Amino acid sequence: MVEPGERGATRIADRVVAKIASQAAREALRGGGAADAGADGGADTDTDTGAGADEVALADAVGARPYAVAAVRGGVARVRVAVELGYPSDIGAHCGAVRRQVIERVSEMTGMEVPEVAVTVERLHVPQWERPERRARRGRDRVR
Repeated sequence: MVEPGERGATRIADRVVAKIASQAAREALRGGGAADAGADGGADTDTDTGAGADEVALADAVGARPYAVAAVRGGVARVRVAVELGYPSDIGAHCGAVRRQVIERVSEMTGMEVPEVAVTVERLHVPQWERPERRARRGRDRVR
């Protein structure tokens, strides 16, 4: 009989790692990341990232889903994630939370080492509740 280690190899495609990373980034931005609990001694992710209910609602309303690209070589995954955030927000805290969550999830689900996670903020969104005010003000300024 052939020993288990000699039977073959499992290869995880780049796009699978990218999908895991994208989902992990979404979890981190919504405050559902488990990565932060271990890193900060059980601190709440919402507090660490500064993500409030308004930002979570904004992310859901805008439909901005994080997009990830991964390169896997020999058990090592390098990941790039593009996100959209609400304005104003603590960009550094959000990017840190995304990095931690992506590293934890990819490592946990694939067994790969993740030495590099590059997070790019593609866009900042103004909360929806401010926009109608500006539109109404512009309309009054135009009509005299």
